Amino acid sequence: MQIELLKSDAMGRIERVSDGERCWIRRDTRCARLGLRWFARTAAAREARVLAALAGLDGFPQLISWHEGVLERSYMDGEPMQQAKPSQPGWYRQAHAMLKQMRRRGVAHNDLAKEPNWLQRANGMPGIVDFQIAWWWPRGGKLFRLLAREDLRHLLKHKRTYCAHALTPVEHRVLARRSWISRAWLATGKRLYKLIARRVFGYWDNEGQGRVRN
Repeated sequence: MQIELLKSDAMGRIERVSDGERCWIRRDTRCARLGLRWFARTAAAREARVLAALAGLDGFPQLISWHEGVLERSYMDGEPMQQAKPSQPGWYRQAHAMLKQMRRRGVAHNDLAKEPNWLQRANGMPGIVDFQIAWWWPRGGKLFRLLAREDLRHLLKHKRTYCAHALTPVEHRVLARRSWISRAWLATGKRLYKLIARRVFGYWDNEGQGRVRN
């Protein structure tokens, strides 16, 4: 068995594991910083629940196991958006279809502004990763619909960067209308998030050299 360390920080370790025939991702929260171990495990448990809700859908990681603080999920081969720079309108149509599938399963991602959370897979199709702060809310409701709409707005921002000529009039209107969640986040939550992410977790919004957008 081969193990490749992809990331190690205050929240634990992320490894790519292979046994010659299979390859998968392991998130190990047992080695998280002592004061953050509960938080890291809670985030991983949330991701496990969301991945279980998305089981069987193409373009999403598939849950393998969640046990004693260790999450294992399938590996998707591909490049993050900031490297692949997808410029074909069909890529964004498929990505939009994936957001609709997520919504039907009661999932809002909540972190799709980050380009590293979008992949262009080896087959040229989109993929979505990193569901640690996603919501699984199968009952729906107004707040869930607002969060799902924000996922779409973030996709359209990426489309504006890499495939602007294909934006439709409806998509331009969606981009122009910020929800109260977006406005509140920009006014208050984003600054606090950056402070905590940088000072406590050592994260940066443009990790992986992706663009940072409002």
